[in-house]
Amino acid sequence: MSQEKSMAVQEFLRQAELIKQGAEARVYRAQFLGKPTIVKQRFPKRYRHPVLDEKLTHRRTVQEVRSILRCRRAGISAPVVYFVDYTSHSIFLEEIVGSSTVRDYIASTDGSEDLGLLAERVGQILAQMHDEDVVHGDLTTSNMLLRHGLADGESELFLIDFGLSYISALPEDKGVDLYVLEKAFLSTHPNTEALFERLLKSYAAASNKASAVFKKLDEIRLRGRKRSMVG
Repeated sequence: MSQEKSMAVQEFLRQAELIKQGAEARVYRAQFLGKPTIVKQRFPKRYRHPVLDEKLTHRRTVQEVRSILRCRRAGISAPVVYFVDYTSHSIFLEEIVGSSTVRDYIASTDGSEDLGLLAERVGQILAQMHDEDVVHGDLTTSNMLLRHGLADGESELFLIDFGLSYISALPEDKGVDLYVLEKAFLSTHPNTEALFERLLKSYAAASNKASAVFKKLDEIRLRGRKRSMVG
């Protein structure tokens, strides 16, 4: 039965639009049950032993789905999971229609107060995610979407691409998550140190576990500086 389902998925994807291929997966755009859908399909790594590859790929797919569902249960905006086929390692996700990346929004916005409020929202949402023990694993402003045009004039902030995510209560893992974002944020958006500091202050105000996470973040920064000095 699972094999038949997998074959049906493969046939479905042949009709879909391939929009991206990364090191881990192909990403398609399609209509699924009449809804705009993004399909992420992990493919085999030929350099790995097939049994090991199957186990690792299955675990990654399970972790990604689990993280998305945990976020959504906590009220964090993330794509709806429509369908999962674990045989072909395919996840059918809601396409966030009418959205743009936070990266593009920051690059195109001059209003410093608008950006400051956005940074505060990002900090609050990341604090909420970490308090649920979800570690994203690839936090960048490209993996956050803003959907505009809500009835109250506000925009909705989504977290996407949980492909490297996992569940962990360790402050070290959450500190690494913030460190990855800090490095990506400051390299993608130069001269935004004050903006990122505002994000961290918002995180601290929203999280019950921020002090332990920030202590680890400071240790990770120090290790990063030492590595840079050694070269």
